[in-house]
Amino acid sequence: MNPSQRPVCVLIAALGGEGGGLLTSWIVDAATACNLPVQSTSIPGVAQRTGATTYYIEIFPQPFDQLDGSDPVMGLYPAPGRVDIMVASELLEAARALENGFVTPDRTTLVASTHRVYAISEKSNLTDGRYDEESVQNAIAELSHQQYCSDFLIMAQQRDSALNAVLLGLVANTKQLPIPTEAFVDAIKDRGIAVDSNLRGFQAGLGWTPGREKEIDEPVQSVPAGLPDSLQRRVDALPAVLTDIVRVGAARVMDFQDIEYAELYLDRVDKVTAIDSAKREYALGRETARYLALWMTYEDIIRVADLKSRPERYLRVREEIQAKPHEPVLINEFLKPGVDEFAAVLPEKLGRSLRNKRDRLRWLSFSLRLGSHTILGHLLMRLLAGCRRWRRKSLRWQEEQALIERWLDAVCRAAEKDYAFGLEAVLCANLNKGYGDTFARGRGNFLRILESLIESPLRSESLEPDIATRLKSARTAALSDDTGAVLDAALPENVAVKPD
Repeated sequence: MNPSQRPVCVLIAALGGEGGGLLTSWIVDAATACNLPVQSTSIPGVAQRTGATTYYIEIFPQPFDQLDGSDPVMGLYPAPGRVDIMVASELLEAARALENGFVTPDRTTLVASTHRVYAISEKSNLTDGRYDEESVQNAIAELSHQQYCSDFLIMAQQRDSALNAVLLGLVANTKQLPIPTEAFVDAIKDRGIAVDSNLRGFQAGLGWTPGREKEIDEPVQSVPAGLPDSLQRRVDALPAVLTDIVRVGAARVMDFQDIEYAELYLDRVDKVTAIDSAKREYALGRETARYLALWMTYEDIIRVADLKSRPERYLRVREEIQAKPHEPVLINEFLKPGVDEFAAVLPEKLGRSLRNKRDRLRWLSFSLRLGSHTILGHLLMRLLAGCRRWRRKSLRWQEEQALIERWLDAVCRAAEKDYAFGLEAVLCANLNKGYGDTFARGRGNFLRILESLIESPLRSESLEPDIATRLKSARTAALSDDTGAVLDAALPENVAVKPD
C-alpha cells in the first residue's frame, strides 16, 4: 500500500425523499464491484425541512489485491477541509456545506442542484425570509475548487427521471472517483429500481459540463385552467408586462368562485392600470394584480374542503409517498374550525350574530378527524365544497369585498398623488394572511395602517414628503413583530382599529 495515498472523500446532503440513500448505495456498490475498499455512514436529518440527511463515503483508490493484505483505516465522519466531492441536492444545502467548511477552494468539487426547497425558517418568517441566492452562488464560485452547479431537478424532470440519478452521473462526470462509468451503470441495473429512468438521468448528468446552465430548458409553469375567450381577450388587451400575472390571477379567482368573480377581478385590475404608468413598468398594476388575486381567493372552510377533495390532490399524495397502483392510501384530514370559521360561511346576519356570541360559544371549537379516502368522508367534503354557490351571501364574503373596495380606492387615490405612496399602499395587503389568531392580528394591523397612514393623509390637502417611507416602515414593523409593539412605535398615534 502506498502510504502517500489517501481515500477519496465524498459527502452527500439530500432532503427526505430525494433518494440520498440510494445514491450512496450506487456509489458503494460500484466501488465494491471494482474491489476497492469503501466505507459509508449516514447521519439522519430532522423533519419539516430544517436539515438534510448526510451520507459520507470514503473510497481508497487501490484495489484490495494491490494492498499486500493491508486494510486502510478510514474515517466515519467528514472533516472540514478534507472533502473531495460535496454533493448537495438543493442550493441551501450547498450553503450549509460552505458554512461548515466542507467545501474548500484547494480541494473540493461541488456538485449541487440550484433549485430551492424552502426551509421552515424561510417559510415561517413574517416578511420575505428567503435566503439570498445570489450570495450563495457567489460563495460557491469563491470557495469551491470546481463547480458542477445548475437546476438539475429540471434536468431530471425533463427526462422523467430522478434527481439522485442525475447527481450520480455528475459524480461520475467529475472523474475524481477511481471507478469506471460502466461500474455505475451496473450498480443501477443491479439495484433494479426504476432502471430505465435512472439510466436516463445518469446519462444526462454524465454528459453535462460546467457552463451549460442555459442549455437546460425552463420548466413548463403550472398554470390554473385556461380562461374563457371573453376573459382571455380582456387579459390580452392589457399591457404586455401585466398579462402573465393577470392571466394566472384571473384563472385562480375563477377557480375559487366563477366567471363573474373573475370579471370583477379584471374590473378591479383595470381600475388600477388606468392610472398606472408605462414609465414605472406598471409596478403598481403587477403588485395589485398579485395581491388582489390572493385576497379574493381567501381560504374559508368551503375553499379548504374543495382543495382537499380534488382528484389531483389524491394523485399528488400517491405520487409523493410513491404508492404502487395496487396499494391503498388512507388520508385523514384534521380540521379544527372555531366560532369565527363557522360564522364566516353563514349568511351575513346569522354569522354576525354568532360571532358576537363567540365568548359564550367557545365550546363550538373542536377538532375533527375525517377520512377523506372513505366514501362518506369524501362526500362530506364535496358537499361542503359545493356550498360555494351560496358563498356570496356569507358574512366573510360581504366583509372581504367591502374592505377590498376600500383598499383599492385608497390605492388609486394615493398613487395619483404619489406613485411610491400608492405602491406601498398596495404592498400593505400582504398583512392579510394566515388564519385564526395570526389572521386576526394581521387584519388588525392592516386596518390600523390603512386608517392612520393611508386614508388619514389622503384627507389632507397635501402629502408629507416622506409618507411613502413612513408607510413602508410601518408595514415592515407590522410584519416583524406579531405582538404589535413595534407597530405602535411606528404609527403617528395609537389607532385602535380591530376587525369585528
